[in-house]
Amino acid sequence: MKKTLLLIGILSLSFAFSYAQEDGKRFRSTYLKINPTTLINELDIVLEQDISDKISIELGISGIYTDYPDYVLAKKIDIGQKKPDITTEQFVDGAGLGFRAGLRYYLITKEIGPSSAAGTYFEPVLIFKKVFYSNQDVTLNNNTYTNSASKDVYAIQLLVGRQFRREKLVLDPYFGIGLRGKAYHSDNYVLGDDGVVNRNKGTLVSVLPSLHLGIKLGLRLRK
Repeated sequence: MKKTLLLIGILSLSFAFSYAQEDGKRFRSTYLKINPTTLINELDIVLEQDISDKISIELGISGIYTDYPDYVLAKKIDIGQKKPDITTEQFVDGAGLGFRAGLRYYLITKEIGPSSAAGTYFEPVLIFKKVFYSNQDVTLNNNTYTNSASKDVYAIQLLVGRQFRREKLVLDPYFGIGLRGKAYHSDNYVLGDDGVVNRNKGTLVSVLPSLHLGIKLGLRLRK
C-alpha cells in the first residue's frame, strides 16, 4: 500500500504542475485552514496554494494528542476483526504526527458555471500518520518489564466539497470515501500458564474502507 500511495502522489503532482505550466492565467491565493471536526483527538492544520484557476495543492500537518477514537473503533466495535494488543490507557495517552497532501480540482468556477455552484471541487488526498503509545511497566515473577506499542496509518481519500469564499474568510465543507490501512506494532510481556515470562512482539494490519464528512474553516493569507 505504501508503494501505491507514493505512485499516486507522484503522478498527481506531475499532472498538476504540467497543467499549471500550460495555463497562462494563474491565481496565487493562499489559504490557511483548520479542521474543527477532528479536534476531539488532533489539531489538523492545512495550507492550500492555488497553482492555476482550477487546480490547487493542499498540504497539511496534524498534531495528535490522543488516540481514543481509534480505541472505540478497534476495541469496542466488534465486527469479527482481530483486536490490537494495546490497552485503553495506551490509546488514551497516544500522541503523534500526521501528514497529508491533496490535489484539488475545481469542477465549477465563477467563469464556467453558476455562482450558486462555484467552488465545487474533487480532491484525492494521501495521508500518513505515526502514533506512539505510552510505555507501561509490568511486574512478572518479581521482575519489571516494559510494554510498548505504536501505530502507522496509510490512507487515501476521495473527497467532494464546495469551498465558500467571502473576502478573507473560507468555509470548506466536504464528504467522501476512502481506504485506510493501519499497522499496530506491539511488544508486550505476559506470564504463561507454566509460570514463564513470554515476549509477544508482532504487528497487526487492518485495511478497511472509510467514510468522511467534515468542514474546514480558514483565512485567505494572500492573493
